Amino acid sequence: MRGNSGKKSRQIVLAKLSQSPINICDTTLRDGEQAAGIVFANMEKMRIAKLLDELGVQQIEAGIPAMGGDEKRTVKKIAGLGLDASILGWNRATIEDISNSIDCDVDSVAISMSSSDIHIEHKLRKSREWVLEKLVESIDYAKAHGVYISANAEDASRADMEFLVQFAKTAEDAGADRFRYCDTLGILEPRGTFEAVRSLIDAVGLEIEMHTHNDFGMATANAIAGAQAGATFISTTVLGIGERTGNSPLEEIVMATKHLLKIDVGVDTLRLRELAEYVARASGRTIPEWKPIVGSNCFAHEAGIHADGVMKYLSNYEPYAPEEVGMNRKIIIGKHSGRHTIQQILASKGLEVDEKSATDLLEIVRATSIGLKRSLSENELIYIYQDYRAGMFDKL
Repeated sequence: MRGNSGKKSRQIVLAKLSQSPINICDTTLRDGEQAAGIVFANMEKMRIAKLLDELGVQQIEAGIPAMGGDEKRTVKKIAGLGLDASILGWNRATIEDISNSIDCDVDSVAISMSSSDIHIEHKLRKSREWVLEKLVESIDYAKAHGVYISANAEDASRADMEFLVQFAKTAEDAGADRFRYCDTLGILEPRGTFEAVRSLIDAVGLEIEMHTHNDFGMATANAIAGAQAGATFISTTVLGIGERTGNSPLEEIVMATKHLLKIDVGVDTLRLRELAEYVARASGRTIPEWKPIVGSNCFAHEAGIHADGVMKYLSNYEPYAPEEVGMNRKIIIGKHSGRHTIQQILASKGLEVDEKSATDLLEIVRATSIGLKRSLSENELIYIYQDYRAGMFDKL
């Protein structure tokens, strides 16, 4: 039996994970790091775990202990940090893998096994019966060591539904605590996701976790559809980093559940940008300006109609306030600006201009922006205003 030495028992993990209608299991440190070219330093993995915990993420998939070496040592260190979050180790359905996780003192294990005939025949080169036998053997071993168990059905979205139900029921009977529905190739669409998850919930007593990939740009939509069908766990990575095109992004899931499903998952949204910036640096990636929730353009307005609308009433063109995610609003001066934007920005600097002057200035601003192929700063607008007042644009 495992030595608990102050670690959370399965019962405490279950109690923790029963407090929210939807729990986040973040796998930035496992699936996120599996993205081609990403390697986290050991100290970065520990810092990311701390940040995730501080933000309120309920469960952290810390890595793959069976890799040994630095990976195993770092997972053990994360498990020893005394975080409030449950710490989960990822495993293949083998006793050796699970033993490595138990060595790290994690309180939870994910046991992954292929569930589609494509994988069973062409990857494992085994039978469905062999898959279920290994699943039971692995769950039995993990259960004997008192850890919380997630039974992961790899490639579930391509599995035969009848066999997938059998897979889930076998895991349930063996003592698993939840079933991870893996859209390994990102081939789902929301309607099909809803129907598949609803079928599983109707057939099996286990809680369902959505693990969605983004190969067709639907990872977030499919995860949300799964939650609407009754899934109570969603697997995420910060910025959606992960294999191929990535996973469902933590920041998108948190805000979508809050504003679209009206469910607060307990994550501190004020620090989402801070977390994203750290993970971006650690992974050698940049945050695209147009990235939902944490991109710098989320609250940047240039088009005249939009900028004017936001200045009149923020909700005209913003689905939520930038302060909610640690961001700031920006009014951009450029080719698509409107006259009222020019007037209001200058007024904020104590410079009042009439309609005729604002129209003239807007023409100069647009021409300048096109010539420079970029937007203009507020100081550049003031310089244009000063030159206009000095008669340097009299040809207008």
